[in-house]
Amino acid sequence: MTDLVEAAALLERGALNDPFAILGPHDDGGQMVVRTFQPGAEAVTVVSEDGGDLGELDHVAGGLFAGPIATDGAYRLRIRWPGGVVQETEDAYSFGAVLGDLDIHLFNEGRHWDLPRVFGAQPRAMDGVDGVAFSVWAPNARRVSVVGDFNGWDGRRLPMRLRHGAGLWELFVPRIGAGTVYKFEVAGADGSVVQKADPIARQAEQPPRTGSIVAAAPGFDWNDADWMASRAARQRPDAAISVYEIHAGSWRRPDGGGTLDWAGLAARLIPYLTDMGFTHVELMPIMEHPFGGSWGYQPLGQFAPSSRYGSPADFAGFVDACHRAGIGVILDWVPAHFPTDAHGLARFDGTPLYEHGDPREGFHQDWNTLIYNLGRREVSGFMLASALWWLEAFHIDGLRVDAVASMLYRDYSRKAGEWVPNIDGGRENLENVAFLRQLNVVVAERCPGAITVAEESTSWPGVSASVGEGGLGFSYKWNMGWMHDSLQYFEREPAHRGWHHDELSFSLIYAFSERFVLPISHDEVVHGKGSLLDKMPGDRWRKFATLRAYLAFMWTHPGKKLLFMGCEIAQPAEWNHDGELAWGVLDQPEHAGVQSLVRTLNGLYRTEPALHALDADPAGFRWIIGDDHANSVFVWSRHGNDGAAPLVIALNMTAEPRRDYRVGLPAAGRWSVALNSDAADFGGSGAGDMDDIIAEPTPSHGLPSGAALSLPPLGCLVLRHQES
Repeated sequence: MTDLVEAAALLERGALNDPFAILGPHDDGGQMVVRTFQPGAEAVTVVSEDGGDLGELDHVAGGLFAGPIATDGAYRLRIRWPGGVVQETEDAYSFGAVLGDLDIHLFNEGRHWDLPRVFGAQPRAMDGVDGVAFSVWAPNARRVSVVGDFNGWDGRRLPMRLRHGAGLWELFVPRIGAGTVYKFEVAGADGSVVQKADPIARQAEQPPRTGSIVAAAPGFDWNDADWMASRAARQRPDAAISVYEIHAGSWRRPDGGGTLDWAGLAARLIPYLTDMGFTHVELMPIMEHPFGGSWGYQPLGQFAPSSRYGSPADFAGFVDACHRAGIGVILDWVPAHFPTDAHGLARFDGTPLYEHGDPREGFHQDWNTLIYNLGRREVSGFMLASALWWLEAFHIDGLRVDAVASMLYRDYSRKAGEWVPNIDGGRENLENVAFLRQLNVVVAERCPGAITVAEESTSWPGVSASVGEGGLGFSYKWNMGWMHDSLQYFEREPAHRGWHHDELSFSLIYAFSERFVLPISHDEVVHGKGSLLDKMPGDRWRKFATLRAYLAFMWTHPGKKLLFMGCEIAQPAEWNHDGELAWGVLDQPEHAGVQSLVRTLNGLYRTEPALHALDADPAGFRWIIGDDHANSVFVWSRHGNDGAAPLVIALNMTAEPRRDYRVGLPAAGRWSVALNSDAADFGGSGAGDMDDIIAEPTPSHGLPSGAALSLPPLGCLVLRHQES
């Protein structure tokens, strides 16, 4: 009895770390006894499955009840609470292990790719009883309990079983199911007791609430078989890929404020994408995150679509609707860092578990966040499983991997003495490099046709080269150099551009060193940078003309395209995540003209193989005039595969029209103007060539033919050869 009294005291203090040694059914000298901890209960009776009385338990001390029962079979607990309330339930401590040995082995090896289908909170039946199987990794915790409304958020009531050697805690809780809100109460190695959200939760409460929600078993009635069958071809390097990046909460706001849910977003966004000719939508991180002002870039729910927009099934419905409309879906995914919120991953078991312990490795000074310790197998496996979850469970077509540069270098944004060299004494983060390579290998093996895109701003070689060739294995890389140089050039006054001519042409020196995406992302229109329109110099006319020329330059430059929402309507102010885009400006012809231009550019880009088929091949581009500093004119040709007609692009970056400007052309005969960015339909002046041009068989600029063009001011012409 003394031992049970001591156990009761430990239970009452929440200090018992091996509850199955005391609680549940036990053979006591050939007689079955049951012990249960029900603090505050008046009485506990054990009953058979048909309700027969098997014996009333004695109150030992402090809420611990124990006594012999007249069966060694299944039983239930009938608990009488003050006020005459009677509860009947199965005993959580009468059930066996939740996790299988293979699951534990794969988890410890960092190779369990189906974590959210096995770990966390899984609705299931055990021994014919419906409930939820909980499990969580906390190897250094003194105790872990499941808490929720079902036990008054009392961490003493449902302490979990530790699977020794694995660091995994588990418990089956009967008579709860999908929709139940829960957390894990973790008594940490540092003496703390903190209620933590489930790292592998598939659903979460809407912030500012921080509970996890037991999600229904994964499953959705998909209707996108045609899309999935054609996806690989749609995302190859020779395909036209034009991405519209959005923040789901601020693209449109419904009447009366708030945000659109996934169904509302699908109803309005998909027709817009189709009309505008974009091939993909890229969502800024929609993984659950506590602070809306982080735009999702500080996520804690790496397996849970944010509840701000609906349920996981609602999100699957959005993706399915996009696919049925021929639109691919790319998710921003953040494996570099996570926020320090107390209910999250930080010091999860009272020690640095998911993060590095040394702040020189584990704390990101720029973002005040913690850095994943991806050299730890369990952590890298956790993040790899997250990537696969979105690609497999939600049919996501690609992951844009955030902040890759910060992952590659140990001294990223750190001064001397603030970083720890690698094992070889260098600055490269070898563990993260290995993680990124494994990510891309596993995605390619398990998710055929899916792509990965690196946000990487340095000269790290081979970001989009295969792992077998020594590269990182990404499908594409953001061309941050092109973005920086081109914006810097276009922001200059026309009179100064001749002195900086190479800023616009320099990108072609390395344009084919990687498979590139040209990104004009949210990062360029926040934090005081102004809108894309606002970056352009001069009066209103010049701003719009320069913006149109910039977009035409972008769409005719080698590389896939990404444009942040609002740039296609010449949003007048920089992006504000608390509002919606300034859709009212489309009543003004200049703004409507920019939108029409982007629509036309997307159509031209998709229908002309010369603009996309050889994006990653030097054979797809040729300078015709690249050195006319005096006139700030650039002329180049784009080429497709054999048999595809070339296009010629002429860009005039001064405010003066260039008449009778001689240009070499690849072929004699008739050339039509496929696009003039200064056309009246786009809000322009209508200057420059609009009618067909006849090229004479007179060599010019190293080409067999040539013609005199009329170039619009601050404008771009795209010429297409007409077959005779």
